Amino acid sequence: KMAAGGAADAQARFGHSVKGLLTEKVTSCGTDVIALTKQVLKGSRSAELLGQAARNMVMQEDAILHSEDSLRKMAIITTHLQYQQEAIQKNVERSSNLQDQLTHLLK
Repeated sequence: KMAAGGAADAQARFGHSVKGLLTEKVTSCGTDVIALTKQVLKGSRSAELLGQAARNMVMQEDAILHSEDSLRKMAIITTHLQYQQEAIQKNVERSSNLQDQLTHLLK
């Protein structure tokens, strides 16, 4: 009778240790799943941020190209204005000479 009681006791202890191990494994698995989920969410957030950064870079590049184009046009306009200023200056000198000649003639 004692042997049967001892065997039942050992079996109960074995059952408890198996339950304990199983609970431990389930808890560990749950923790791993939570960690994995966090990592996946973090990864998707990183991808989202990278996408946003790429879109911002494209917008900046467009703005830079537009600015370059504007600067080129402004340089052309500046050159034209310089030519016009030179022409006006020559005309002023000519009219000044003509005025001198007229004044001389009218004396």
